[in-house]
Amino acid sequence: MHGSQQETTDSWTAPTTRKSFLKGAAVAGAGATGLGALGPAAAFASKGGVTRSDLKILGAAQIAEALAVTTYTNIINTAPFFKNIPDDDQGYLMAARQEEMSHYLLEEGVTKKPTPFTTFYYPAKMFEDAQTTLNILVTLEDAFIAAYLVGVRHFSTANLRVTAARIMGIESDHRTLARVIGNDVTSADGGPIRSITGIQKTAESISPPNNNGYERTLSLNNIGEAVNALLPFAEKAAAEKAGFDTTKPYSFVPFTPTLPNPLGEFHSFKG
Repeated sequence: MHGSQQETTDSWTAPTTRKSFLKGAAVAGAGATGLGALGPAAAFASKGGVTRSDLKILGAAQIAEALAVTTYTNIINTAPFFKNIPDDDQGYLMAARQEEMSHYLLEEGVTKKPTPFTTFYYPAKMFEDAQTTLNILVTLEDAFIAAYLVGVRHFSTANLRVTAARIMGIESDHRTLARVIGNDVTSADGGPIRSITGIQKTAESISPPNNNGYERTLSLNNIGEAVNALLPFAEKAAAEKAGFDTTKPYSFVPFTPTLPNPLGEFHSFKG
């Protein structure tokens, strides 16, 4: 990330940008008054439906998933290091793209609205420099994990909380596997990468890649705090304040996902 942590925190939490981002998240959830026949998404609902607070969390998660899909898509399609890493690393990135799209569609099935944010921004050299790409990928997965843990705390039903935990577990897989890639980056692409800096702005050794005994909450207590980390990725004004490269916007392009294994699909609350 660009700038000091204090500069980043100040710019990412500016009241005007934060308010508009939360408004966008609310718009994403505004259409859901009942679930009806939505296939797997119908399982999100309890007999009493979903609350406004639930919808706000889901709307923010939907934006995050659109950002994740966009990130993985452009790593696969444009990052020079992608074609030089081992097949299993490439397979992780391609499967992660499918999984994030599945999460997005599940949430859209509840909110009944597409994401209000379809253009995203990144720091300079994103998708060009492997270190920058992996730093940002881990940063985003850090944020997604913490955001879904907010859902575990605050969703109104056990079914929603369990679903948030199930998605969070996949984001945790992604964070670990992103760290695995560091050692496999070739010398031609600036590797091997020995440390990766995530959302807490501390460079951490890639060994071991599964370096968390417990997932990090980042001390987030509500979805308003969770969206702060996503502001510069989704809003141009916030991106400029954070020092991101706003000359290269990236579009979210939805698609129909195919998950790696049918046993790992959502199906229902029984898994």
